[in-house]
Amino acid sequence: MKLRAATTVLGPAAVSPTAAAGRPTINPSDAVRALAALAQETRLAIFRLLVEYEPLGLTPSAISLKLKLAPATLSFHLKELAHAGLIADRREGRFIWYRVDVTTMNGLMAYLTEHCCCGTFATSGNACGPVCAPAACDPSPPRMRRKR
Repeated sequence: MKLRAATTVLGPAAVSPTAAAGRPTINPSDAVRALAALAQETRLAIFRLLVEYEPLGLTPSAISLKLKLAPATLSFHLKELAHAGLIADRREGRFIWYRVDVTTMNGLMAYLTEHCCCGTFATSGNACGPVCAPAACDPSPPRMRRKR
C-alpha cells in the first residue's frame, strides 16, 4: 500500500485537509483493501496485538501463543495483513519479526477522518469528538408515524 499526498494526485487546488495539514493519506482502493483485511476477527486481533507491541513487534510464535492460533492459520492471516500493507516483517537471524506499518495505519486513519466534524479538524487541529460536531452534522430526529 503506497501512501501519497493528495497534491500529487489532485493538484494543488484540490488538496485534502489531511494532506494540507502534513498528514499522509491513502487512496480509496488501498483503504478498502486495508479495511477488508481488518474486517475479519482473527486478523483484527493480530493487528491490535501488534499495535500493542509497536515498535519492536512480535515473532509468529509469540503471536501464536498469545492468541492461541495454529501456525498455518496465523501464517495465512499474516499474509493477508501484509498484502493489505498493514504490517511489515524483518529478519533477525533465524527469526522473523512482524510489526505494524505505522505510516499506513496513520494514512488509513487520516483517510477515514478526513472530513471529521465537517472539515473543522484540519483548521482547529483538535481530535474529533462528540463536542465538536456542529448542528449541521447532527442526524435528523426520528420520524413519528401516524396511527391509522
